Amino acid sequence: MSAPVLPETVAADEIPAAAVRRTRKISETTWLVLGSAGVLGLAFASLFVGVSDVTLPQLLSGDAEAWELLWISRLPRTLAVLLAGTAVAVAGLIMQLMVRNRFVEPSTVGTVESATLGILVVTVALPAAPMILKMGVASVFALGGTALFLAVLSRLPVRNTLLVPIVGIMLGGVIGSVTTFFAYKYDLLQTLSNWMIGDFSGVLRGRYELLWIVAILTVIGYVAADRFTVAGLGADFTTNLGLNHKAIMRLGLVLVSLISAVVVTTVGAVPFLGLIVPNIVSLLFGDNLRRAVPWTALFGAGFVLVCDVIGRTIRYPYEVPVGMVMSVLGATVFLALLLRTRKSHG
Repeated sequence: MSAPVLPETVAADEIPAAAVRRTRKISETTWLVLGSAGVLGLAFASLFVGVSDVTLPQLLSGDAEAWELLWISRLPRTLAVLLAGTAVAVAGLIMQLMVRNRFVEPSTVGTVESATLGILVVTVALPAAPMILKMGVASVFALGGTALFLAVLSRLPVRNTLLVPIVGIMLGGVIGSVTTFFAYKYDLLQTLSNWMIGDFSGVLRGRYELLWIVAILTVIGYVAADRFTVAGLGADFTTNLGLNHKAIMRLGLVLVSLISAVVVTTVGAVPFLGLIVPNIVSLLFGDNLRRAVPWTALFGAGFVLVCDVIGRTIRYPYEVPVGMVMSVLGATVFLALLLRTRKSHG
């Protein structure tokens, strides 16, 4: 009697690499879809959070006042939260690759402070200037401030991991001090605070549409993701691959500056978002920008949405600006990341 023939086992190294990658991609896509559904579900729930009474039964019954409030205030606010969170998080990711440092983002390198200074200048010079003009001037100032930070950074003898964000925070502090001085001189401190602290409570239909510009800029960032990934490996490596390193850096500079200027002009500064979200995504998914951008956008939108809901409910019926909530949470995570890096370097 012959022995039974056992089924042959396939060695792990005989499994095609393409099949492994395909399975991993399907799994990651599934999680991305589930995460998007979760953010959309939270966004839908946030439509019914607020002092004014808007409920699903009212909408289903055709309550005209409830529908008007939804279209004029609640829906524009939710869309503004999602657009700002997505764009600022992606801008932070691009900035970190440009500088090759995980502890920088537009609000820690002087970009946001420069944009605020630009808005103050146009407010003093042209008080009746339209929003689009303020955004344009803020973009120019943001470009200048970010370029100044990169110029200062290029002259540092050693790029210590912790030194780079300190230089950025110092530069931002100097620009912020100049802005505060002139705001005090022209009695605009109250107006200045509206730009320095992100707040979505004033978002209404007709006052947030400029944020769709950052959606386009985010898509451009995703299309150029591979180039930013290569540029993050250094000028020599980028040139050896036949790419123009300076052109890629200029593109990143423009994207980060425009996103920062549009968001600050529309809803105010959203601090630490571009710092903590890219770091979390990098820990989970690595440094490939094309792979990381969708997750960064998703985490950014979800994080701002959660902070906005917390701000609306923590002192109900009063409201805490989302910038304050994010400052507390963001600063805590930032310090944790700094301590983690210090321990890893001994």
